[in-house]
Amino acid sequence: MKKIIATALCASAFVLTFTQCANTPQQATTVESHAACDSTPALKIAYVDIDTLLTSYKLWIQLNEEMIRKEENVRATLNEKAKSLQSDFEEFERKLNNNAFATRERAESEQNRILKKRQDLEDLQERLSNELAIENNKNNVIFRDSINTYIKAYNKVKGYNVILSRIGDNILYIDTDMNITHEIIEGLNARYDASKK
Repeated sequence: MKKIIATALCASAFVLTFTQCANTPQQATTVESHAACDSTPALKIAYVDIDTLLTSYKLWIQLNEEMIRKEENVRATLNEKAKSLQSDFEEFERKLNNNAFATRERAESEQNRILKKRQDLEDLQERLSNELAIENNKNNVIFRDSINTYIKAYNKVKGYNVILSRIGDNILYIDTDMNITHEIIEGLNARYDASKK
């Protein structure tokens, strides 16, 4: 059984060798057959290292700094309101434990006020988080559109067939001569600086 499978695999490999160039007429030797396959034009490929781009592209740096400031403001606002709520709750517990409320209705009213304040804080937190997510998505679209627009214009001059994005270690090996990251960053930053004038 193993011999039959091995024979079938060898036969398949043999047939595949001779049928690799389906668009060219069959040649007398496999060397000529392979030479016909190699006549296809070479692809012109380049890549952009996104990690480097993110640390050097002025537009991204600006957008990122703005988001960090907004996140810090949101965090400060929420922390301030959370402290106020905690203080109100502690004051309510202290008064409740010392029977400081004149009536039961007054204690319930204060408890309801604190519960409403807590609900308002949760609603505010959700609203601000959603606003930050929307802003972050908008910034990502601006960033991608800016890069894509520039690369299309850049490629009209350079004529690459493929421009890859490299993020972290998603490409196991690529010749560093194909790295156009610094050219792209210089062009993007020049365009960004010109838009600021």
